[in-house]
Amino acid sequence: MKRQPRKKPMPSLPRDGTQSAGAKVPSILLTAPIIKATWLNDPNLVFGGSGLSDDPKIGIPLFGPMSYNTSRHREEIHAGIIATSQLAETAIKFYEHLSSGVDGTDIYCPFPGCKPSIGYRTKIVFNNGQTEIITHAEHQEILSIKKARDRFDKTILLFEQKIRLLSEKDHPIDHIVIAIPDDIYKKCRVADYTDEHSTAIHRDLRRSIKAIAMKYKVATQILQESTFDLEFTPREKEHLSVIAWNLFTGLYFKSDGLPWGPSNISPGTCFIGVSFFRPVNNAGSIRTSVAQAFDENGEGLVLRGKSFQWDENKQGRSPHLSEELASDLISQMIKRYREERKQSPKKIVIHKTSRFEQNERNGFVSVLKEYNCQYDLVALENTSMFRLVRAGRYPPLRGACFSIGDLNYLYTTGFLPTSNQYPHGHVPSPLQIADHVGDSSKSELFRDIMVLTKMNWNSANVDGAFPITLQFARAVGDVMREVPEGQEPHPKYKFYI
Repeated sequence: MKRQPRKKPMPSLPRDGTQSAGAKVPSILLTAPIIKATWLNDPNLVFGGSGLSDDPKIGIPLFGPMSYNTSRHREEIHAGIIATSQLAETAIKFYEHLSSGVDGTDIYCPFPGCKPSIGYRTKIVFNNGQTEIITHAEHQEILSIKKARDRFDKTILLFEQKIRLLSEKDHPIDHIVIAIPDDIYKKCRVADYTDEHSTAIHRDLRRSIKAIAMKYKVATQILQESTFDLEFTPREKEHLSVIAWNLFTGLYFKSDGLPWGPSNISPGTCFIGVSFFRPVNNAGSIRTSVAQAFDENGEGLVLRGKSFQWDENKQGRSPHLSEELASDLISQMIKRYREERKQSPKKIVIHKTSRFEQNERNGFVSVLKEYNCQYDLVALENTSMFRLVRAGRYPPLRGACFSIGDLNYLYTTGFLPTSNQYPHGHVPSPLQIADHVGDSSKSELFRDIMVLTKMNWNSANVDGAFPITLQFARAVGDVMREVPEGQEPHPKYKFYI
């Protein structure tokens, strides 16, 4: 047997902690990270008569909408409808049913109704002359078309004709309800095809309808037949009170009312979310920037930026603006803000979901300094790398925030102590402030983010994961994709949701 060579013993430290002669032990200095955690109370929202509540489902029944008893409030909302004759009748009855109120449960808040004295303190009116019927012949013609692209184009053309006719009525309408038959929705919801240049094209019916309607300056609510059929109750259908809250909150906002507003936001503050999308006819390496701006009342403006080349393979997955494009985008947004608000913003907060590259940052800051206003550049990322673990049955509270060294995290979803429930079916993860340059403190940033997560006027939910500046970035970009390059997108946010 071959003898194994004897291993040289490792030098050891004596018990008194001093190093033995001749031993070489590396010196490693370990420091524990400083971990801090706290909780932010959910900020209040402002309702009619300056009433305050942290939840629209409490504030609306108690105080009415924020613009109640102002010039923006409408005592009647005149709505048009596009549907087959049977669906038009069913949809109108559905709205009338919800207007009287919907009972809640232990989980779902009741909907108070929507009449002059309750809820949103208004009345929805469907006049006979404000209905455009999808005839049986039109219905069958669409279903008979074999090619997906031709069927999609025919459907869009039909809805555009109906929207145009309603927009030209002598009595102006505030809102159009489009009740889409289930068979048309299933066959025309999307269309995937290649164009003459062999480029893959993806079209979406809802987005296309929104883009068309803004040409005629009318806001829309798109309903599937299964949504308003009271006898259709599959497991996945939302509770009727949830549907009611969503429909009437959107209805009031799209009719130029303000359902509620954020509290304790400094006058003249403008929050801007920057995101990107691929134009529908240039789905390759082209990107276009879009900016969503919201003032201290939560009212939004949308601006389409310039298109630019971005190669994911060479430049990375997340697009970034050059210094010139960043300067141009923020300059255009401030100009639009001044046109709409008749004043310059005193403070601008820019949100992104990716970090600010140096050129991008330089472009934004150079313009912001010209206007001599306070500013913050904030990158927010959803992360699962670090999480809080709470003793007990429930996940961390919404509003829980913690820091690990220089890293800061905020739970915008989580357990809601006011309603004693956790409305999500997944383990919540926090937002990380991945990048920040500017004037506000960490607590100010957290508080503004919290209140902006509650500014979704397409529903009455208070637990959005992202602030409204970024919450609908993809949805807005998807509608913007359908707006031709030569057509100016409408700046009002209500046309995109």
